[in-house]
Amino acid sequence: MSDLILPCEKELLLKVANGDEHAFSELFNTHHQLLGTHIYRITDSVELAEEVVQDVFLKIWMSRETLTNVQNFRAYLFVISKNHALNCLRKVAKERIHQKTLEKNALSITPDDSPGLAGYYSLLDEAIDHLPPQQQKVYLLSRHNRLKYDEIARQMGLSRETVKKYLQGATHSITSFVQSNIDISAMIILVSAFFSKKI
Repeated sequence: MSDLILPCEKELLLKVANGDEHAFSELFNTHHQLLGTHIYRITDSVELAEEVVQDVFLKIWMSRETLTNVQNFRAYLFVISKNHALNCLRKVAKERIHQKTLEKNALSITPDDSPGLAGYYSLLDEAIDHLPPQQQKVYLLSRHNRLKYDEIARQMGLSRETVKKYLQGATHSITSFVQSNIDISAMIILVSAFFSKKI
């Protein structure tokens, strides 16, 4: 019996399957903390663990009718959450590779490659100057000093997750600023320079 779902939980799942929001809240409150701990062990990220837990319970609610067939809810919960966590980790890894590729390409271009690139670098500097002080410091320590998240966190007295959040925010702000201020001719010059480097 220990392997199977308890009668009271089976009743709770049936209520959720029928669209009972109070029953769903009870289900969430019963399992979310344990699930969060389990996902944290996989991802080593509080932020990612919270995101996975929310996504998994949203998915459960959206396909709640299928709960009537679940015989072991805890096992079911852990399997779908593990799969989702691994997918999230793969996505994060791809994003990091993409970001590093962009940075590598940007670093491989020098202002001598084209006169229009001087304007691009000037715009980049201006974008960095517009960042909030903490974001700017994190960005410069990461991109210019090549420090890792943990090193920046120790130096600035922040958590690793906060450093990550600041860096993501800074990168997004800089990209948006450059895209909205760069003119078409400079963009064509920049793209041409990227391609000429690859040939």
